[in-house]
Amino acid sequence: MTQGRPLLNRRLAEFGTTIFAEMSALAVRTGSINLGQGFPDTDGPEEIREAAVRALRDGHGNQYPPGPGIPELRTAIADHQQRRYGLAHDPDTEVLVTAGATEAIAASLLALLEPGDEVIAFEPFYDSYAACIAMAGGRRVPLTLRAPDFRPDLDALRDAITPRTRLLLLNSPHNPTGMVLTREELTTIAELAVEHDLLVVTDEVYEHLVFEGEHIPLISLPGMRDRTVSISSAGKTFSYTGWKVGWVTASAPLVAAVRTAKQYLTYVSAGPFQYAVAEALRLPDSYFDGFRADLRHKRDLLGEGLRAAGFDVYQPQGTYFITTDITPFGEKDAYAFCRALPERCGVVAVPNSVFYDDPDAGRSQVRFTFCKKEDVLREAAGRLGRLAP
Repeated sequence: MTQGRPLLNRRLAEFGTTIFAEMSALAVRTGSINLGQGFPDTDGPEEIREAAVRALRDGHGNQYPPGPGIPELRTAIADHQQRRYGLAHDPDTEVLVTAGATEAIAASLLALLEPGDEVIAFEPFYDSYAACIAMAGGRRVPLTLRAPDFRPDLDALRDAITPRTRLLLLNSPHNPTGMVLTREELTTIAELAVEHDLLVVTDEVYEHLVFEGEHIPLISLPGMRDRTVSISSAGKTFSYTGWKVGWVTASAPLVAAVRTAKQYLTYVSAGPFQYAVAEALRLPDSYFDGFRADLRHKRDLLGEGLRAAGFDVYQPQGTYFITTDITPFGEKDAYAFCRALPERCGVVAVPNSVFYDDPDAGRSQVRFTFCKKEDVLREAAGRLGRLAP
């Protein structure tokens, strides 16, 4: 305390240690299998790691890289968007490299929001969304996704828009539920954005992990080119989450706005890794297809184990998370369940209730990740089997 005032500013007063840090620390302390935090337990392609080593040895990126990102990576990002989705972006003015998708989200909201602006976001939402909206002085307005299918209620979305609404913050494929927006849903969202002159920030970090349906960037739909900030990253796609290389693609005025905020956050980051990610984005389609097939197999493996253990399992269409319900065990408090789970069976998971403004909506939901080695998933499933009635 200083002169009787709290040290933490009131915008962040509701935020403490993230659930991921808390549960990962619990996993270390108890020696449990960590199926809570979404990071792989194996590295990505060896040739991409060697590209990073080569960049280090050749002196590429060891000093400050250009503020918007190295030209090689910005060009590779633009080429990726063209090749995968038919989207044309100028790598010099419409692509921005960031310190992961988290910084891209923070910079976008800091750049585009005025204090008091309302932001509509799918609930449950990734925890940084709420904090970034608060830091920007905005007001979050949740649109609740409900089990079992977690589809957005688009009539409720229409009703949630007010004269104070400035921005929609969308995540598809959606973490933590695994929901993937359909073309019909995206079309309606785009029409609402145009009708009400809204900006949209889309978090698409799981774009290459769609098991059912397809990933359609909202920016590709009519009327969205000049009002959408698309965000993705290398961490989830190439299994190098520690490199923290993300990016923004948008129209030149939007990128310029986001860059203005970003330059006062990290300024630059991940110099040598940018060269490696530029090579990664040029991997053949066989890599992306194989990566998706491997994760689909692991999804099915863990899902089967969770069902056998007694959980209600909500099959995800994408990402590498499975949401479950614990009511079959006579339990209703997911947070208490997750705190006790390591001692009960040596596995760590994350309670979905922390991702809701209305915790009752996800009170009994628990999220597991399947981006782990197959033998780890089998061992975890076996341990969770101790819970079976």
